[in-house]
Amino acid sequence: MWELIRANKRNSVLLMAVMAMVLLLVGAVIGLAVFGPQGALFGVIAATVLWLFLTLLSFSSGDQILLAASRAQPVTHDVHPQLFNVVEEMKIAAGLPAMPKIYIINDPAPNAFATGRSPEKASVAVTAGLLARLNRDELQGVIAHEISHILHRDILYVTLAGIMLGGIVLMSQVFLRGMFYSSMSSRRRYSSGNQGGGQAQIVLLVVAILVAILAPIMAYLLYFALSRRREYLADAGAARLTRYPEGLASALEKIATDPAPQLATVNKATAPMYIANPFKKKGQRRLSDLTSTHPPISERIRILRSMSQGASLKDYSEAYGSVTHAKNIIPAVALKTEEIRIREGQAQPTKEQKVQDRLHQVGDIMRKVNGFLFLTCLCGLKLKVPPNFKGDTVKCPRCSRALDLAAQRNAQHR
Repeated sequence: MWELIRANKRNSVLLMAVMAMVLLLVGAVIGLAVFGPQGALFGVIAATVLWLFLTLLSFSSGDQILLAASRAQPVTHDVHPQLFNVVEEMKIAAGLPAMPKIYIINDPAPNAFATGRSPEKASVAVTAGLLARLNRDELQGVIAHEISHILHRDILYVTLAGIMLGGIVLMSQVFLRGMFYSSMSSRRRYSSGNQGGGQAQIVLLVVAILVAILAPIMAYLLYFALSRRREYLADAGAARLTRYPEGLASALEKIATDPAPQLATVNKATAPMYIANPFKKKGQRRLSDLTSTHPPISERIRILRSMSQGASLKDYSEAYGSVTHAKNIIPAVALKTEEIRIREGQAQPTKEQKVQDRLHQVGDIMRKVNGFLFLTCLCGLKLKVPPNFKGDTVKCPRCSRALDLAAQRNAQHR
């Protein structure tokens, strides 16, 4: 496992270096086109300052920005005890130095992601829809996948690479919009003088426009390529931690076929963080794998279900090769000999919960996250009081008893 982490770090450094070169190239070309021969240095300096600012921002509060953008809310053990127990189990199995913070996203679409600067300061966020639809084995598979991202140091890479990508896109968009709205008089000023100088300026502008258009595309492809690779590695880590590949395979299957609407808060910057592609636009599945944020989910499921001999990294690598007919996704140095037997699945109810029961569970989870008070009257009726209710007591609609809300509110804030 440590060999895999070291290889991951090397690949991250290489990718970050390439993206930094792309960012500086964009700055240099734009500076050269706009300000002339002396503008290249100015463009590089401007790109470096932007990169440093965004990098410092990502180190200081990048995870909180991503969580806030996803509208994730921190929760306590009382909201979902099973979720806390599963996260703690996977934290111990992975040997993480600290318990990740746990967040719930108030959305019925099943999905999850991890973020943070390091294994010591990491967070796991899951949607209410995920908690309502998965059994314990499936939830354990998803959490193990996210814990593997933390263990492999993917969470810092995603934050930094996303910030770098944002810097490249920002510089390109500012330049292109500036060119679009620039006046003819500005163009005449740049082309004043001899005709040769004017032609050279036009050539530089054309080159700058091409770089501004192609650089973000190149950066996106680099970002998505390594993001997809890390999804495979996190799947391998999840199978190893849980010793039950079918749990994650079944969870991915439910996520892929779930009819819930697309996540309300997802965008291009946060999409690669999720365990499955959160976009559900028409034609999304027909997009080229080259431009997708995630590997094909059907392929991931087939790989996991092909692990019949064991749950080690070597077993996953062999299953990956048999399904994709591609070279090993896991570095050879990480394929040490270890025997991890696949365990039996935990006993599940003989019948799936009815759709109405699952929707009811999603509603209760969302209400808990949003601060509703849950009271049970002596007559047996359960009341759900919204947080904006101002009274100190509430009347039971069945037996007319007055229920004290002050004590419940005090207990909730402890």
